[in-house]
Amino acid sequence: MSTDQATTPADDTQADLDRLNQWSGLTDLPGDGPVAALETLPGGAQNLLFTLRRADGTELVLRRPGRHLRSGASDAFRRESSVLAALADTDVPHPHLRASVLDESVLGSPFSVLEKIDGFTPRGQLPGRYAEDPEWRRAVTFDLVDGAAKLAAVDPYAHGLDDLGRPEGWLERQTPKYLKMLHGYRDTTGYRENESADVDLVAEWLAAHTPKAGVTGIVHGDLQFANVMFAHDAPRLAAIVDWEMASLGDPLLDLAWILTAWREKGDPPGSDPQFQPWDGVPGRAELVAHYGEVTGRDVSGFRWYQVLACFRLAALLEGSYARALDGKMNAKLGAALHSYAGWLWTKARQEMDRD
Repeated sequence: MSTDQATTPADDTQADLDRLNQWSGLTDLPGDGPVAALETLPGGAQNLLFTLRRADGTELVLRRPGRHLRSGASDAFRRESSVLAALADTDVPHPHLRASVLDESVLGSPFSVLEKIDGFTPRGQLPGRYAEDPEWRRAVTFDLVDGAAKLAAVDPYAHGLDDLGRPEGWLERQTPKYLKMLHGYRDTTGYRENESADVDLVAEWLAAHTPKAGVTGIVHGDLQFANVMFAHDAPRLAAIVDWEMASLGDPLLDLAWILTAWREKGDPPGSDPQFQPWDGVPGRAELVAHYGEVTGRDVSGFRWYQVLACFRLAALLEGSYARALDGKMNAKLGAALHSYAGWLWTKARQEMDRD
């Protein structure tokens, strides 16, 4: 997950367009004729997104890292491309991969070309029937959970994803990995005095309550409203997008990650739902039970995964806050993400304290 804002100067976009029209792989993409336009799409943070329009009107999505390549950019694209290729014959809603270039020979960075999904990212005010009908909101959130369940059902080894990660000891590695990340932020001037007092306390609880066994599957790693698209014409999950954090691990974390964005009676104050209207959306318990029914998974220990999801997400948000303190991203955005991390720490404590 990244919250750094990427920029796309017009001359760089024109250069990309020119290079694409010299690329031999263009002939293998859907549509005919040269690339007539590259239009910036909203939603790009660490990565840049464009509508790629060919001369005959065919539209695809081009995805590439920001102009200043960060360490690991190629690895992230390699991971995403391998997962999308493996999902091609599954029922997991995702944008189909049309091309992937993992070196810098064409655009000066790796890039992928994806199917363009007819849908929208559910953030802010919902459109059309979603805004008018609470039954649509209820139905689509169940379909979102069903999407996570479909991903959990995919056998990574049968789909050539053996090298996607190290599933052995995955549960045990989570807490120390993200605690080390959090402690590392203390070297940033101005961070320590604003650090949550709950960091070490939550880490200790997670370590003491780590499940003795989990299930190995494909974990999306950042399954949230910003990384899904809903269909316009029906209350349906159109696609899960942004697969660069995918790994092998326990898929129950994906469900917990989704539910960090839920808001219901009894939650800590100070954080609003990510879309409006919110009424009609089922509660966490109902969705967890549904996931258990459709997957056959024992979800009696879900509380640990919910605390872990809060812990991991807070760690990532605090990384953005530390970069903001260091002058490497927008200060106002960094402060807002720090505030949200504070809500997550409080929610983690609430889950820990439940009977």
